[in-house]
Amino acid sequence: MSGIGELAGLFVSALVSATVLPGVSEAVLAGVLALGTSTTTVAVGVATAGNTLGSVANWLIGRYLGRFRDHPRFPVSPERYERAVAAFRRWGAPILLLSWVPLVGDPLTVIAGVLRTPLWLFVPIVALAKLARYLVVAGAVTLF
Repeated sequence: MSGIGELAGLFVSALVSATVLPGVSEAVLAGVLALGTSTTTVAVGVATAGNTLGSVANWLIGRYLGRFRDHPRFPVSPERYERAVAAFRRWGAPILLLSWVPLVGDPLTVIAGVLRTPLWLFVPIVALAKLARYLVVAGAVTLF
């Protein structure tokens, strides 16, 4: 794979990882960094952009499909939905700083859409959280 191909794969992995689909973007980032075909800055930027865009997809699901939350195929279970709504109402938009946390972040980003959090507020908070996660992963890779 060329550097561009690896970065494209990283972007897709990060995007999918941020949706309700399973993904392994941290492992892909570590692999790209280990191969050395890209700078850390570019690889972290690509992963952050892809993961943030995936979270925007979750926001859109919540924004436009939230009325179907009782449908069995809605991507967030009723229990996780209620917990995420309660957390969001208690802490407000800063709770999105936890959007990087597995199993917690996806419902939060969907709920942000359901509760109509403005996209101009949503994107920078989520991007910051995703960037922090990928910086930690990149730092760990460089240590080992």
